[in-house]
Amino acid sequence: MFRSFLVAAILLASVTSAAPRTSFAQSADRDDVATTVRAFHDALSRGDSLAALKLLAPDVQVLESGSLESLSEYRSHHLPADIAFARALPGTRAEPIITVRGEVAWAVGTSKTSGTYRDRLVNSAGAELMVLTRTAAGWRISAIHWSSRTIRTP
Repeated sequence: MFRSFLVAAILLASVTSAAPRTSFAQSADRDDVATTVRAFHDALSRGDSLAALKLLAPDVQVLESGSLESLSEYRSHHLPADIAFARALPGTRAEPIITVRGEVAWAVGTSKTSGTYRDRLVNSAGAELMVLTRTAAGWRISAIHWSSRTIRTP
């Protein structure tokens, strides 16, 4: 009986020691990254370009619609269109999957958007990858890649 208990205790100890542990700091970092990503989307939905831009790193790269834009290009080109679209069709977002590795994190998420935008019926599924870096001011978005596809209904 004692031998069985000892074997079970050793197995339990080896399994729990091999299990990945999430430190409080990693959990807090993931929460902060998620907050930054949500704040960016919320700023777009509110039409607050200054708040959205504040969350972007100075060297951000935005990949959207087959193009690559710097911060200044995004500010003058896609940002106004992204705000107009987000305000007209908020859509639904799945909670992002967030990975933190030291001073860098990435958030991967999906969304669905449907409705009418500029007299055009929209029914799309989207995917998003945001890469964030830790700065003195908090987590900032260093890269965004958006893609979407039309959801065909029978």
